[in-house]
Parts: sequence; C-alpha cells; structure tokens
Amino acid sequence: MKQQVMTEPGKIIFQEVPVPEVNSHDVKIRIENIGICGSDIHVYHGEHPFTSYPVTQGHEVSGEIVEVGNEVKDLKPGQKVTIEPQVTCGHCHPCRHGKYNLCEELKVMGFQTTGTASEYFVCDEKYVTPVPQSMSFEEAAMIEPLAVAVHAVKQMGDIRGLDVVVIGAGPIGNLVAQSAKGMGARKIMITDVSDLRLEKAKECGIDVCVNTRTNDFGKALVDTFGPDKADVIYDCAGNDITMGQAISHARKGSVIVLVAVFAKMANIDLAVANDHELNLKSTMMYRHDDYVDAIQLVDEGKVQLRPLISKQFPFEQYLDAYQYIDDHRETTMKVIIDVQK
Repeated sequence: MKQQVMTEPGKIIFQEVPVPEVNSHDVKIRIENIGICGSDIHVYHGEHPFTSYPVTQGHEVSGEIVEVGNEVKDLKPGQKVTIEPQVTCGHCHPCRHGKYNLCEELKVMGFQTTGTASEYFVCDEKYVTPVPQSMSFEEAAMIEPLAVAVHAVKQMGDIRGLDVVVIGAGPIGNLVAQSAKGMGARKIMITDVSDLRLEKAKECGIDVCVNTRTNDFGKALVDTFGPDKADVIYDCAGNDITMGQAISHARKGSVIVLVAVFAKMANIDLAVANDHELNLKSTMMYRHDDYVDAIQLVDEGKVQLRPLISKQFPFEQYLDAYQYIDDHRETTMKVIIDVQK
C-alpha cells in the first residue's frame, strides 16, 4: 500500500509498504478522507515541539472497515468509521480515573506515533468509532475536531440556557459556537478579525458575528447580552489580545475557557482575573463520549460541517495542500485529503 511520510519539515514522500496484518482485536480500514489541522501545519513548518521526523501524519480521518479480527464483536466490514487517535498507557492516574485524554504518556497518531495517512490502516478496535452510513466521509473526517469543540463546551458543564461568547471564528471556534448552540445555549456571539470567517459562522447559524477589528469587544458584549454580559467566554484564538479581551470584559464571577493553544508564553492580567474572581478553565482533546455526542450533533442537523470545507486534494498532492493553506491562510477553513484519489 502507499503511505505518506513527512521526512523533514516541508518535504513529503510516498513509500510502498506492506498492508499490516490483522490480529484478533484489530480492524483494517480503507482510509477515505483525512483533514489537515493547525497542529499538522506546525509539523509541516517544523514548529511542533513534540513531533520528530520522519512521521506519517493523519489524525482527522474517515474510512470503511474491510476486515476485522476474529475476536472483534461490535464492528463489521462495510461500516463507515472514524478513529480516535489517542494512544494511552492505561495505568497512570488520569487513565485510571477516566481522564485518559490527559494520559501522562499520551501519544497521538500522526505526531508521536504512526498516523493514518495510508491507503489502509490497521489498529485495535478500541480506537474505532462507527458513524451513520448516511454521513459523508468528508464529514466523518471532521468528527475529531468537532469532538475537540464538544469537550471544550462541556468544561462549562450544562450549557443549556446560557449566554456564550466565542473569540476566534476559525474551524475550532466555529465548531465550539455550533456545538454550544446545538447543546442548548441561549445565545451565541462569535468574534474574529476576518469577515470571511464571520460569514461562515453566520452561514452555520451563529446568532451574532462581530468583527473586532472594527468593533469594540466590550461594547459588542453589552449590546448583544445587556449589562449582565455572558455566562462564559471561550477563547479559541489564543493570544494576549484575545485573552486580554476576555479577562477585561468578562462579567465578574463568570467563566473563561481557554480552548486555543498559545504559541508563546502568555502575558495576561491575572490581577484582574483574581479581583473579578474569574474561573479560568482549559481543555485538552476529548474522550469517547465527546465523539459520540459530536456524531449525534451532526446526525441531528445541529452542527454543519460542509460549509467549513475549503478545498480537497488527492492523496499524492498532500504537499500541494500545505502550500495551498500557506497561500490562503486568511480564507481557508478546512482542507481535506482524499486518500483514494
């Protein structure tokens, strides 16, 4: 089979390797679509702190089961599936207490261990999650980032009836806003400095979309929700400016959830956070229940994924996909690799 390998930053080759054997608890999947995310782009540029080369990428993925091991009971050939790419130890404190997304020895497929960017992929059945047959392979490949968003929204607890702000309307911010709305939030305001991304958010049904390049964040917050402002602010941009906006303008005693990954050491006003008794939370990846909830949100039509797909590339044009993203940073949301083309 053909397998993608990034041998060094900015360089991709394709090698012919044997299709792995299927053991008793394994599932063989014909890979259909792979999404490229911000962390993949960091690997492409040599800026990911926890990835070494060579590496086979691919962690946002969809496919169809073609073979199962003789001990596999709940999965069968022909099913559409996605893969949960966390490889965990199972014995550290977080793993023993159900928080395996925080595993002390966490490895992620496509970063610290072999990813799915090949014509076929074999893994233990525990990593495989079925999706409805009615779901497209493109949508199924986006369940992973949607699970990130679902897990982030849940850091607030029960979101029903709450007023929500999302800072940053990129793919994850868009999905956080859609997930919060789909999970019962009363009203959502999303902000960005890109009109295109805000138009996408509007297309996906977000209530209020504000460009903070031309509009004051604090004024927009009060105009949207009134003097009581919002119950929770999700920072999906992750920089000093956006976190500064959140801390400065959050209602006293409310919640800020950091979803984005800061690219450098933060410089924020923790004195105000302390004085206003703000609850600062963070979020890391997802767990299986987040995948289940993400799939349900799409299946029930509460989250739209297709508007986020900017372009698709055949498998052997993997490098072209990265170059396209670099050339269209301001207008690109999600790029998909079509492995079987």
